[in-house]
Amino acid sequence: MNDIFNDIRPYTEEEAGEKISQIIDNESYQNAMRQIIPEYTPEQLKQDAKNFNTIYDFQTSTSRKFIEKFIEMSSKGVTFKGIENITRNQNYVFIGNHRDITFDAALLAEYFFLEEFNTSKIAIGDNLISSNILSEVAKLNKMFLVKRSVSLREKITNYQHLSAYIHHVLFNDHESVWIAQRDGRTKDGFDITKQGLIKMLAMDDRVKPLEMLKKINLTPTIVSYEYEPCDQLKARELALTEDGPYHKKSGEDFASIMQGIMGQKGRIQLTIGKPIIDEIDTIPETLNQNDKIYEVCKMVDRQIYQNYKLYPNNYIAFDILSQQNRFADQYSAQEKADFTDYLHQQAKVEDVSEEKMMHYLLRIYANPVTTALNVSFE
Repeated sequence: MNDIFNDIRPYTEEEAGEKISQIIDNESYQNAMRQIIPEYTPEQLKQDAKNFNTIYDFQTSTSRKFIEKFIEMSSKGVTFKGIENITRNQNYVFIGNHRDITFDAALLAEYFFLEEFNTSKIAIGDNLISSNILSEVAKLNKMFLVKRSVSLREKITNYQHLSAYIHHVLFNDHESVWIAQRDGRTKDGFDITKQGLIKMLAMDDRVKPLEMLKKINLTPTIVSYEYEPCDQLKARELALTEDGPYHKKSGEDFASIMQGIMGQKGRIQLTIGKPIIDEIDTIPETLNQNDKIYEVCKMVDRQIYQNYKLYPNNYIAFDILSQQNRFADQYSAQEKADFTDYLHQQAKVEDVSEEKMMHYLLRIYANPVTTALNVSFE
């Protein structure tokens, strides 16, 4: 690996052996195992580690246990779809709608474990790595850093650096990449691809950006949660933003990570969409570069909307907000009563009125229906 990427890259296979040994002996890591997977003791882990030859071995034997335990503890199960849309001998940029800080990418990794595909490298904001042990675990799970807390001038340089690294992963390491469609999670239930992200991915060919976007096999991935694990946190932030910019307190990102992992999600669906190579060919050459990028964003968003799993909660929220019964056939009276009770519980926070919290909570769940309706009339 070229040293120019040392500041953002995960560990290499050559580094992995030593780093895995250090993680296994780390007291904080062992304590986490005892709390979350008590049946998998540090002694068993050390025994298993004797057979670890690659990062993938560590992931499939150890990281996977954490992911599956979190799924068991916080959901009613996961439905996986779309593996037929990709092949083993190709590398992709999986661009995902972003509902949760860590669980979205973890679900894709679990799908790859199940299908015995190689796992992808994963983009994560540097603001989310709050301790040395988290950094070590992230690097051993193929996570690379997106630098966010920088000036505008530095941001442009960092985007160029990030773009070069992603292309290095695809064309030199011959691995895939997962990256969120936008900076930060969607707060309001609208999944919208950021144009700057698509521009960053195409930076290596400024003259023909669409050709570069075809080369990287841009492929939407879609996660749908029956219950958003951080819905209360998101609604509160949206409400407080009415009075000006929201400033996070120290430790808030870590609290969101833990809530996203442990918070109840109900049913989950993870779908791998289709690479948009052929669709990109339909974009008129007469458009300027910005409009071409915008068309790519719309293609990604359209697949996300078409593959997003709508649950009774989504239809209930839409009908309540619109004060109608348009989708009454999609849920029962009991489901509506249960979900309404749930929302009232989530709406109780100290610094925002229940009425305002209810408004934003309903929007989080209703807006995916709104986008689905918009797509159906295109």
